[in-house]
Amino acid sequence: MSKIITAEQAAKLIQDNSTVALTGFGLACVNEEMAISIEERFKNEGHPKNLTMVHASAVGDRHEKGMSHLAHEGLIKRWIGGIVSASPKISELITENKCEAYNLPQGVIAQLYREIAAKRPGLITKVGMRTFVDPRLEGGKISECTTEDIVKLIEIDNEEWLYYPTFPINVGLIRGTVADEKGNLTLEKEGLHMEVLPVAQAVKNSGGIVIAQVESVAAAETLKAKEVKVPGILVDYIVVSKPENHFQTESTHYNPAFAGQIRVPLNTVESLPLDARKVIGRRAAAELKQEAVLNLGVGIPVNVSIVAAEEGITDKLYLTTEAGSIGGIPAGLSNFGHAYNSEAIIDHHAQFDYYDGGGLDLSVLGLAQTDQYGNVNVSKFGNRVSGCGGFINISQAAKKLVFAGTFTAGGLKEEVRDGKLTILQEGKSKKFIQDVEQVTFSGQYAYEVEQEVLYVTERAVFDLKDGKMRLIEIAPGVDLEKDILDQMEFEPVISKDLKEMDSAMFEEHWGKLKDIVMNPKEDEKEIIHA
Repeated sequence: MSKIITAEQAAKLIQDNSTVALTGFGLACVNEEMAISIEERFKNEGHPKNLTMVHASAVGDRHEKGMSHLAHEGLIKRWIGGIVSASPKISELITENKCEAYNLPQGVIAQLYREIAAKRPGLITKVGMRTFVDPRLEGGKISECTTEDIVKLIEIDNEEWLYYPTFPINVGLIRGTVADEKGNLTLEKEGLHMEVLPVAQAVKNSGGIVIAQVESVAAAETLKAKEVKVPGILVDYIVVSKPENHFQTESTHYNPAFAGQIRVPLNTVESLPLDARKVIGRRAAAELKQEAVLNLGVGIPVNVSIVAAEEGITDKLYLTTEAGSIGGIPAGLSNFGHAYNSEAIIDHHAQFDYYDGGGLDLSVLGLAQTDQYGNVNVSKFGNRVSGCGGFINISQAAKKLVFAGTFTAGGLKEEVRDGKLTILQEGKSKKFIQDVEQVTFSGQYAYEVEQEVLYVTERAVFDLKDGKMRLIEIAPGVDLEKDILDQMEFEPVISKDLKEMDSAMFEEHWGKLKDIVMNPKEDEKEIIHA
């Protein structure tokens, strides 16, 4: 019996009340054909219905693709995922309380598939402690109709851990490049491996079916064994995709550099314009050390890699992405998660094994909201849900952590010129607030484990000292009272050695990063007495 069927035929195999797992990061490894066909069947027949959908990372293009196809009341009963920002229609479904919803750390879900495959009881980890995932706070529940506790607090040898129980998965929707007639699957044109293999293993050992989308089909036993990433014994059905439904990233159909098939020249990096965001990137980059292994979040944190390239020190660092790339230059925006000229691309879950164990020397992540205790929120704002993604895994485990973002938001206008910063128009929204709306990063936990944490903005730098936010640097040209303290909802501790940020960071050409990275030494900034 042939394993090759149409997406329409495959959609009819999915039963009501099934638990369905999808792989993906943006559109990488996303089974778009099945998402489309499931939606069409539901519109026409009202089936399948009451599905539990599980995915570790973003699945979609921030518009209509990926999980957005499945965002119909009645189709989804329960959502368990790492992030919803790539699927605005799912976010809307959750916000309107039309499905149960659990937001769990990206790495936890990616690793949980292996526990399901091995029929172990669950994943035991520190990831999520003191955050909204902790059952003492919200237990990861993000819609009002969500009541069941799926995260538990346990104690082993007088030490607290979080326990994420396993559950059977009935359907796995995965993707590769080529499958042979026996279902053996390659990933050579995918820019990422994701958790394609453990999802297939988890589903098969749950007694379910695995449906793989591919670009083409080869004759049986003609693929090279070392190129096969998912063996045919784990694949039940093969769906051949249309080209328009097989994008490598959210916006790129195919780039061989992302797949590691070619290396591209990187000696002509376009410089960032001199503005507040570049200053933030420079100040965060000043925390780099030679041979550091680092992870950069999306948005302003990516500027660190561009600054590093401008300053000629990229070869002194090891940039990684949580999706699995190691080395090279991480791509930004709609290609996020991929990298140019990676030295290696490993599986998604394996990258988080390394991260969770403390493999990152430094991570630079976004700063959306923070409070007097150093807590950070990037996952929920009012009724808008975006999700934590890999933020919790990365922020809890990095040896050193830098949160980077502008001081205020919403209409902020600033000028960087002649070695100083001028605030032309203050942002409407304060980011340093009394209490964050959701705890995505716990300052309390960071304090308990003695993690080094900095909060870098264009006008001020804070650290976490004795569990409290402490102001340690201010930008040249700004007023301490008017531009910093008056724009905060709480009064920070002010260091007795308050310093001025290096004015050279506010000049067109900086040129100091290589010396900072290669020859670390005591800071010689002039001390400003508060």
